Amino acid sequence: MIKHVNLVKLCVGADSPDDLSGWQSKRFCAGQVSHVTRMWPRREAELLAGGSIYWVFRGTILARQLVLGLEERIGEDNIRRCALLLDKTLIRTAAAPRRPFQGWRYLAPEDAPPDLPPGRDTDDALPPALAAELAEMGLR
Repeated sequence: MIKHVNLVKLCVGADSPDDLSGWQSKRFCAGQVSHVTRMWPRREAELLAGGSIYWVFRGTILARQLVLGLEERIGEDNIRRCALLLDKTLIRTAAAPRRPFQGWRYLAPEDAPPDLPPGRDTDDALPPALAAELAEMGLR
């Protein structure tokens, strides 16, 4: 059995999980939710064995989406890209601070923040700066 791996990515253009969910709902309506990236994951088999993309909002991981598949996309510039096909459900996670980086990074399951317990996933998110401070103190 293949152990899974996750991705972590900065969420540019959305300030919160609700913003991302709303943007995805409008953009993809009834279609497949995807995120296009320049690089194809080398650890494809591990990613597709149950991995998720963890979204970083203003320096803090706050949500994740299961990666369902990968699909080749050729841009108008004829450059090959990778579309990460995502589950439509955005799962809230405990806040976990993350320093800025470019692109995406692999995230081991043991380093991923836990999902919020049932009933807390609809709580209003803490302001990102406060969530980051609490996470740095170990208070998720």
